[in-house]
Amino acid sequence: MFGFGMPQILIILAIALIIFGPQKLPELARTLGKALADFKRAANDFKSSIEEEAQNEEVRETALKEAENEKVVLPETDAQVEPGEKIG
Repeated sequence: MFGFGMPQILIILAIALIIFGPQKLPELARTLGKALADFKRAANDFKSSIEEEAQNEEVRETALKEAENEKVVLPETDAQVEPGEKIG
């Protein structure tokens, strides 16, 4: 956890207990936990939006490549065209 060993964590907790006192420490821990959870949620939302944009860009590029590779197909109509007759 952040490269801290057990002795360092105990020292930090002891100092926090001395500074904030036993009544304020649980409230402080709760606030810190909520802040970390909100940060994690925001990071996950950002990550998912970046991944979604990457997928959308990949789909766009694939569609452009397919459009370049395919012939232009005219839409079909109900009208019959005789051979040799001009369309237009």
